[in-house]
Order: sequence, then structure tokens, then C-alpha cells
Amino acid sequence: MILNRIVYGEVTVLNIIVAVLIFAGAVLLSKLFSMNIRRSLKERVAREHLELIVKVSSYIIIIIAVLWALPHIGVEPSGLMVAGGIVGLAIGFASQRIVGNLISGLFLIIERPVKIGDIVDIDGVAGFVEDIRVISTTIRTYDGLYVRIPNETVFTAKITNFVSYVVRRFEYRVGIRYSDDAEKAIRIILNVIEKHPLALINPPPQAFVDELGDSSVNIIVRVWAPTTEWYTVKMDLLWKIKCALEDEGIEIPLPQRVLWYAESR
Repeated sequence: MILNRIVYGEVTVLNIIVAVLIFAGAVLLSKLFSMNIRRSLKERVAREHLELIVKVSSYIIIIIAVLWALPHIGVEPSGLMVAGGIVGLAIGFASQRIVGNLISGLFLIIERPVKIGDIVDIDGVAGFVEDIRVISTTIRTYDGLYVRIPNETVFTAKITNFVSYVVRRFEYRVGIRYSDDAEKAIRIILNVIEKHPLALINPPPQAFVDELGDSSVNIIVRVWAPTTEWYTVKMDLLWKIKCALEDEGIEIPLPQRVLWYAESR
């Protein structure tokens, strides 16, 4: 066929078609392989690990296909590797941060200090972990903002994980008047906590006088709750403690100042 004899240098149209078919087949095979991996490992592998396996597998298939297709378009892989090595060396000096993020991402996946769905504070950014990629980690803040943090920063920063432990403690500072009975107030507070269905008995709650303030006797209240219900319990108990104290005639005082006037002569 005349079409097969059309030559661009030493490459025929047939060779170009074969190379395109190889690459297209590799893309299709990569997608099918990724779907099968997700189905077979979805229940056995963590989501972030599964996504890494899928991406690495896809890249390997594409790279093999490219190396297979290159000779068909007149490019020898050996020569390309030499040129690529020189270019890669130059790029490497200019992309040390990217390499650092890549290595940090691998360590994060192995160590797993955070997981997708965790509530964390990383380098002053607090929110929900939306995604952990090889290069970066995405946080959705409480305000609904998406923040992308390089993995090198994540790996070296102080990480506070609010949900990695099954229970979590919260604390109040409740002030009462000096004329009120502090022991009675503590009994009332502990009674309210004991009646709450989600406040934990073990570790036990605590309530004790912590400070004799300028205008009030300050009682520290510490309560443990399941991590998943921590915020709900904290909001609910505070109001119930206030109402219970007021029902017993114990008030939370307003700030007070005692003024002394010098006698006029």
C-alpha cells in the first residue's frame, strides 16, 4: 500500500499508528486494572494506601507502554534514557522540595499519623483530612476552606490529632459567689454529669475548687466523652450545669470591684 510507504524520516505511518495503538491500549488497560484493584482491595486496604497502589500501578503500565512504543517512532530508549538522565539531573537540583515532599509522603503513608477523615491541627491549620497524596495533604477547615499542605511540612510539623483516641476530655471553669456553698455546687455539677448518657464514668469526671478569684470561687470541671460525641456533650452539659446551679440558688457572679474612698479632711 502507498499509505504504508509514506515516510517521515525513517518512520512510516504504520509505525505511528502502532505506537498510538500501544499507548491507547495502555491507557485502557491502566483504567481497567485500577478498577479491579479498587474492587478487590477496597475492604482490606486503607483508602490512602489503595490510592497510592492504584496510581503507582497506572504509572508503571504507562511507562512500559511508552518504552515499547518509542522504537516504532524512531526513538531508541537507551538514547532517551541518557538524555533523560541529564535532564533529570538538572531538574533534580531545581526540584529538591518536590523530592522532599515525595519522600515525606511515603513516610506519612507508612507511619500514618493522620488518616482521611481525621480531625487534626497541622502547622496551625485545623480541620478534616480530605486527602493524602504522595506530594501533599488536603485539609478542609471548619469554615469549609480547602488548604493544601506540602507533605514535607506535614511530616516535620507538630500534628495534633483530635480523634485518634476513642475518648476525649473537655474542661469548664465555673465561677460561683463567695457566699455560695462550694461543696454543694460540686455535688450538683457531678450529679448533672452522672445523669448524662454520654458522659463517661471511666475515666471519672472531676470537679474541684481551683482558684479564689477576684469576684468568684472558680471550680474546674473535667469530663470525658466519646470522641465522636465530644462536641455535642460539651455544649449540652454546660447549659445543664448552669440551669442546675441556678435552680439551687447558686449564681454565677458578675465581675465586681470594691472601691475605697479616702476621707475628706
